[in-house]
Amino acid sequence: MGWIEIIGTISGAACVWLLVQRNIWNFPAGILSCTMFLVLFARSGLYADAGLQVVFIALNALGLFWWLRGGADHDGVRIASLSWGQLAGCLVAVAVIAAAIHFGLTRWTDSTVAGWDAITTALSLVAQFMLSRKWIANWWLWIAADLIYIPLYIHKDLWLTAGLYTVFLVMCIIGLREWRRAAQASEFAQ
Repeated sequence: MGWIEIIGTISGAACVWLLVQRNIWNFPAGILSCTMFLVLFARSGLYADAGLQVVFIALNALGLFWWLRGGADHDGVRIASLSWGQLAGCLVAVAVIAAAIHFGLTRWTDSTVAGWDAITTALSLVAQFMLSRKWIANWWLWIAADLIYIPLYIHKDLWLTAGLYTVFLVMCIIGLREWRRAAQASEFAQ
């Protein structure tokens, strides 16, 4: 455990806590956390997770824009549920991305956990996109990813990171509940 993992852990926890609160400052905290984990994962041989951090940095910047200026009236996106078609598209995206990453990891790297690295990366990419659009179902994908990440990080001796993802799992459950409540309150207000 070094200072990179500590900074990534603290800023990552702040990011998710701010996200549960629907606070836009989750994005700068997320960018800091992703930068730290990019370095940590590259050093640990979790190449897909390292590459994922680059995409997360871009998606955090895009999410910041969408939350501020997106939506039909350009004053930010609102919490929303997915249609069945959108959900199917997201699940297909997870499968396609995971298959592509798995192929790349087994062909071009020395990854010892290619399948697990690929599925967690795919789940995380699609969940981050969904989060940027404020789709409530993003929380379900994060929960699924965290349930895989925790034992994966323990296997790689990244104990602090495994602990962080355990906290993330709890926060995701809380986030799902809170975002559902906010969506219901928004519906009643209209």
